[in-house]
Amino acid sequence: MTENSVYDNRELSWLKFNRRVLEEAEDRTVPLFERLRFISIFSSNLDEFFMVRVGTLRDTLLLTPNKKDNKTAMTPEKMLDAICDRVRETLPAKDAAYDDIIERLAVRGAHLLKPSELHGEDKAFMKHHFEREIMPLLSPGVIDKNHPFPFLKNRSVYIGVMLRKSDEKKKLGIISAETGKDFPRVIFLPGDEIRFLLVEDVILHYADKLFGSYSLDGRCLFRVTRNADISAEEALFDHDMDFRHVMEELVRKRKKLMPVRAEFSAGAPQEIVNRLLEYFELDKKYAFTQRCPLDFEFISLLGKKLEKSTELFFTALSPQQSAMVNPYESMFTQLSQRDILLSYPYEKFKSFLRLLNEAADDPYVSSIKITLYRVARDSEIVSALIRAAESGKSVLALVELRARFDEENNIDWSKKMEEAGVKIIYGLDHLKVHSKLLLITRKTGNGIKYFTQIGTGNYNENTAKLYTDLTLMTSDKDIGADASLVFNALALGNTVESSNVLLVAPRCLKSRIVEMIDIEIAFGSEGYIGLKLNSLTDRDLIDKLIAASCKGVKIDLIIRGICCLVAGIEGKTENITVTSVVGRFLEHSRIYIFGKGERRKTYISSADFMTRNTERRVEVAAPLKDPAVADRVYGIFNDMLKDNVKARVQCSDGIYRRKHRAPDEPEFEAHKEFYLRAYQAAEQAEKQYKPPKKSLFRRIKEYFAK
Repeated sequence: MTENSVYDNRELSWLKFNRRVLEEAEDRTVPLFERLRFISIFSSNLDEFFMVRVGTLRDTLLLTPNKKDNKTAMTPEKMLDAICDRVRETLPAKDAAYDDIIERLAVRGAHLLKPSELHGEDKAFMKHHFEREIMPLLSPGVIDKNHPFPFLKNRSVYIGVMLRKSDEKKKLGIISAETGKDFPRVIFLPGDEIRFLLVEDVILHYADKLFGSYSLDGRCLFRVTRNADISAEEALFDHDMDFRHVMEELVRKRKKLMPVRAEFSAGAPQEIVNRLLEYFELDKKYAFTQRCPLDFEFISLLGKKLEKSTELFFTALSPQQSAMVNPYESMFTQLSQRDILLSYPYEKFKSFLRLLNEAADDPYVSSIKITLYRVARDSEIVSALIRAAESGKSVLALVELRARFDEENNIDWSKKMEEAGVKIIYGLDHLKVHSKLLLITRKTGNGIKYFTQIGTGNYNENTAKLYTDLTLMTSDKDIGADASLVFNALALGNTVESSNVLLVAPRCLKSRIVEMIDIEIAFGSEGYIGLKLNSLTDRDLIDKLIAASCKGVKIDLIIRGICCLVAGIEGKTENITVTSVVGRFLEHSRIYIFGKGERRKTYISSADFMTRNTERRVEVAAPLKDPAVADRVYGIFNDMLKDNVKARVQCSDGIYRRKHRAPDEPEFEAHKEFYLRAYQAAEQAEKQYKPPKKSLFRRIKEYFAK
């Protein structure tokens, strides 16, 4: 960003977010193993960034090199240069954080060792283990005119060596260090203490034993990251091909796309680096060197060894029973009386599963319709849908096969559901279906009633323990009617043209948001806008927020990741604050608030303010019509603003700095506070909700059943 610019570049803003993730690894108040986990998250985030965003920019550079970013006017080449420079600046901080963690783990009795550090019995054990358990499984290769350069798997670790014989030119040798069922990534040494080696270090150490008569003239570890930017759009026009088959083919294709980054271990010989970059057809700016491991998947094995050392981990917490849910009463009965809001990971996902399971088993339920974007590999949700279909209910599931990196899982589930009788649809041409929407239709003697669930996060039991999300369950007839419109449109391959209460992208979400911003602009300094998002990149909405700020509207933005608006610039954005909270849980819920007091409107949504969400996806935002639910979400939003432990505030130079806390100001960490309240509320609810007394008939029936 340029000085006093109100815009930041999307890619550079994302790198700022990932730097905030790395700050958690540098923070010595965070438990040691959790610091290591944050380095792993930082690294996997960066992997995906290169696969998707850098891959896209490199494609754009080839096709439209003069295309400029609509906020900072940067060309693809300038963005790629800036990205590589920023990443290169950050890696030393990653190395330093890693070194500090490893040193401190050693003090706690967990030692990561290098093969060169072993002596005596330990050295003999390592040599024996390598020769018996690893060496027979390796397939070293030499690159020459008779042995072409092999295909290297995306993000797998390899060993590169320079080979020489007195009468030949030097050759490049490659060994795969890919782990799995054949040999594990971590080798634990015998003894009482936890002492371990990484298998790639051991293979690197003994590489000279693998190339026969060749001598080694340098060696290093490396890995390649490949472009994952594939599109199914053109294939959608081939109406003779099932879209599931199209995605299966594209997933296979992705694994072979061109490299976009090469990583090398510290001290990598320049000759090996140059040779590999030549084979990868990569400029040297895409080569990165680091001291720490090139892949952090090993920490899961280490974590199991350390699990008894509880001080190395965050305090164990478990989702609690929601105080809004009576565990002894039917969900249909409860929702007929009031709306229910669940807040993950603080409250149990099982309360939502109760609704779906009741729907699967209830004889009065005639249909269940749901949009599935990302689901767990052992999904209870899919199991409930299959059970409902097998019992004769009409079940429709829109499975978004284009959910990036979840395509294979979604393909598998779509097949299983289809076999059970679930009607499967795949979405719309050119539009991903990203909404989190469930509609249950129940018919009794009193007529037809809708029960609707709208969420900010995926139908995934596993991520619900790690991501902060909100889910609304309601029997509101207007919300149900709009949800029915959405599913009817999707079933016909259309989008919703207009809706009553739900905001539905791509046609009736952005325009309604603009209308609500305009209303606040009319109120001037009495206006208020509060937005909690993962990302803010939509230029139209950014400009609208700037216009509101110029009219005196107070705007609070809580944005976890990308924010292309720069706050605090005099005359433009001085009435806007941008806060980012990065801590134990991944902030994922989206909240929209417009207005103050009695005219306040509060929504939860699956949509960020990104052009892809507002214009190129099917998204849903739901109004919180129940005052108790709306007040609760408003309170959550304001408590996030109060965080003075994990919150960073964006300054007018675009840099995020820790929120200042006065010496006498008590700490307020939102994630901890929300969990504390969940435990307290669950304890109170346990006293409030009593199991119903059994009737004499039921007790006699149970007695004879024994």
